[in-house]
Amino acid sequence: MLANDRFLKACLGQKTDRTPLWLMRQAGRYLPEYNATRAKAGSFLGLAKTPTYATEVTLQPLDRYPLDAAILFSDILTIPDAMGLGLQFAAGEGPSFANPLRTEEAVK
Repeated sequence: MLANDRFLKACLGQKTDRTPLWLMRQAGRYLPEYNATRAKAGSFLGLAKTPTYATEVTLQPLDRYPLDAAILFSDILTIPDAMGLGLQFAAGEGPSFANPLRTEEAVK
């Protein structure tokens, strides 16, 4: 049996021995190992944009808890950042964009 066989069967509408379990925000600040990996990455964006670190924090909850699936670690704001908006996180302020879209023309 694959490690995520239960989850995959449920996704296909097949019978499982129990309901698969995974948690929203599985990876996160509540895990000491996440905080250590984030420190190695240097920043939240470094964590989200570096495949090795993102993989590491994706798998950390699976090492700690009997979960049936992993939630890939990323951040939704990496998409507009990849579009050139310049995502930045200021301490105590949250995310912002260096180059926000301000007009309909900028979207075209």
